Amino acid sequence: MAGGAQLSVTDLRRSTRHPVDYSVIAEHLQHGDLTLHISNVSAHGFMVDGAPEVGRGDRMIVRLPAVGRIEAYCIWITDDRAGFQFERIIRLDDFQSMISEMQPNPALRRRG
Repeated sequence: MAGGAQLSVTDLRRSTRHPVDYSVIAEHLQHGDLTLHISNVSAHGFMVDGAPEVGRGDRMIVRLPAVGRIEAYCIWITDDRAGFQFERIIRLDDFQSMISEMQPNPALRRRG
């Protein structure tokens, strides 16, 4: 993609991250369907480990519980991890439902 991602949401890496162990199929323009393992998620994005062949600025579409299809852009890559930012912020009620489904172990969920 020429020029990289044009994000409307500012880079908010200080958002609260929730640890998860969740696999998802991502649609990538050049590579087709890729399996991603999401290891943490926030209302603004997610981190994957065992990152497949993706580059900074690459756009993917993922399907998440309660949220449905959402675009995400690769913001950073290091070793075998990559960070993605959602093209929009997820609504709080949808985010809470998504976390409940992605974190079946109650010990992982934040109190409050």
